Amino acid sequence: MKFYKGIVLILLGLILLCAPVRAEVVDKIIAVVNEEIITLYEFDTAFEPYRKNIENTYKGTDKEAVIKQTREAFLQRLIDNILIEQEAKKSGAGIIVKDEEVMEVLQDVLAKQKLSMREYLKNLAQEGNSLDSVKKEIRGQMMRARILRREVKAKILVSDEEIGEYYNKNRQEYEGKETVRIKQILLLLPPDADKTIIAKVKNEAMQLHKRVMNGESFDLLALNYSQGPAAAQGGDVGFIGRGTIIPEVETAAFSLPVGQVSEVIESSVGFHIIQVVDKKGAGLKPIAAVREEIKTKIEDEKLDKKFDEWIASVRAKSHIEVKLYKE
Repeated sequence: MKFYKGIVLILLGLILLCAPVRAEVVDKIIAVVNEEIITLYEFDTAFEPYRKNIENTYKGTDKEAVIKQTREAFLQRLIDNILIEQEAKKSGAGIIVKDEEVMEVLQDVLAKQKLSMREYLKNLAQEGNSLDSVKKEIRGQMMRARILRREVKAKILVSDEEIGEYYNKNRQEYEGKETVRIKQILLLLPPDADKTIIAKVKNEAMQLHKRVMNGESFDLLALNYSQGPAAAQGGDVGFIGRGTIIPEVETAAFSLPVGQVSEVIESSVGFHIIQVVDKKGAGLKPIAAVREEIKTKIEDEKLDKKFDEWIASVRAKSHIEVKLYKE
């Protein structure tokens, strides 16, 4: 979910990319969130990777304006995370985060950063930080996320009527794809073949078609004569969808009934004889088969909206003072 990803982004940035800011001298308070403060040093250190990213990748002429706008959004998200942490402390009873869960998160992040644990521990030591303090931060982040889900998701209900309405409005998402399974005998034309060679190859294809129609095994004829990629499998190409094979062959494959053999088909690569083995119709997936998928989609949409409402209510009852842009 968008709100969850935002939270993870900021907090993992604070955990893994920053020096131990809380030990620094407070040079300037830029925000007060109830009883907690955010210092300019703390904020700038956390924001630095994002500023560098804009500096290195943004090509527009309004780079400074973009940085300023991003700083404002970053500060708001940081304030929101502090509010969430405060709410978690108020109602965190019963939420347990195991040590192995914390280590799984850390290992995953280190893998994405392409850092070994030894390298990471060395970096922490150089910064004057410790693994225990990082684990504590991650555990707090996971607890905040779980509190958030409990506070927000508990208020979300998805009715059968909503699921049905979504299904009807988005029926195209649940249309199955029409496919057909074919066997093929293919005689290839050499590059720059003249009329004589084309006529010769076509005649060979006609003779093979006659033998198939007279009852000889399609599989054996494909094995012995086909120059197609599936010759060793008796010409069995498997299931194919529209737009995946030569148009002339596709037209015949989707128009023939199961069990029927085509006429000789001429294409830019040679001459084909196909047999339709099986078909799977397009059809519409029944709502019962996609009910949980639809429910999850609606839940995610509601979670984002409900989170916005919830965090707005938390802000409204909190004392928040932003001094970053005050003289």
